[in-house]
Amino acid sequence: MPKISPFFSNKLIAWYLQNRRMLPWRTTSNPYFIWLSEIILQQTRVAQGLPYYLKFIKAFPTIESLAEANEAEILKLWQGLGYYSRARNLHAAAKFVVHDLEGAFPGTYKELLQLKGVGDYTASAIASICYSEPAAVVDGNVYRVLSRVFGVETPINSTQGIKDFKTLAQALLDPSQPGTYNQAIMEFGAQYCVPQNPVCQTCIFSDRCEAYKTGKVGLLPVKLKKSTIKKRYFNYMVILSEDRQTILQQRKQKGIWQQLYEFPLIETASEVTLKQLQSLEGYRSISEEINITAISLYNNEPVVHKLSHQHLYTWFWIVECLQIPANAIAISSMDDYAVPVLIENFISNFSGMKN
Repeated sequence: MPKISPFFSNKLIAWYLQNRRMLPWRTTSNPYFIWLSEIILQQTRVAQGLPYYLKFIKAFPTIESLAEANEAEILKLWQGLGYYSRARNLHAAAKFVVHDLEGAFPGTYKELLQLKGVGDYTASAIASICYSEPAAVVDGNVYRVLSRVFGVETPINSTQGIKDFKTLAQALLDPSQPGTYNQAIMEFGAQYCVPQNPVCQTCIFSDRCEAYKTGKVGLLPVKLKKSTIKKRYFNYMVILSEDRQTILQQRKQKGIWQQLYEFPLIETASEVTLKQLQSLEGYRSISEEINITAISLYNNEPVVHKLSHQHLYTWFWIVECLQIPANAIAISSMDDYAVPVLIENFISNFSGMKN
């Protein structure tokens, strides 16, 4: 481990106090608001997450109001942020605090780890910002700054890398102001030591950054290659009746979009023609329930929806019918249902769904 001196933390905090963005969660030490912001910002940029944070604190100004909300309401508000397990964990944790802890938000790093969806990073952030506990955060921004400044080439997603970077981050932490330091290093990584084309010449660490001195800025941090991306082929049956009703089904199975709503889905091993689609059991099952009068393909080219470990190649089939099952809903009420952004985009663009 490199030799540690207060120079790094002092320089970083001085930079932060002059250059930080004024964000609403930086004007409070309320653990509920800090926790909410951290969960929303997991795997989400600030520009995208900020409107969601503002919507959530307006809808649920206290952890009690979040705990008492129904899941459908929370998922609808979360719609478009992705990684919906974060929203479900948020709700579960709120209920745990209110009902099991009698409304007392956990006050230490170790206690915070009890909350569903809270790991080392989130617990460290809340503990340091709200309770001044000297717990160092390590996220993508921190990995990038530390690997470059100190020339650490251990892969950040390896067991050894996770351990080494946490040890280094903890050693660099200013124990007298841990919350400010943690926010400073995250802000520096997000605003200055960015992934692509950072302006190293004017960086506050340019005179001692190992990556800059050795020409390895673009090579650090090192990350082991991800597993192969899985391709999946989705065929959505967009059922439309003459009296402007359709069908949405809730995804009950574990995996992507659990508890969200979607059109009846037929998943295939590859792209299919209409004739091939009509030969499948899923199609026959739908056709037995409704009197199909016409079917047409909305998009000739697949809509490719990219998730972290899988790419969805999606076609929307417009299925017109006379008869529709009792579980149908009015097209005009579709906005009441939480749907994946893939479905939301289709509804917004397809004129047949306009009121």
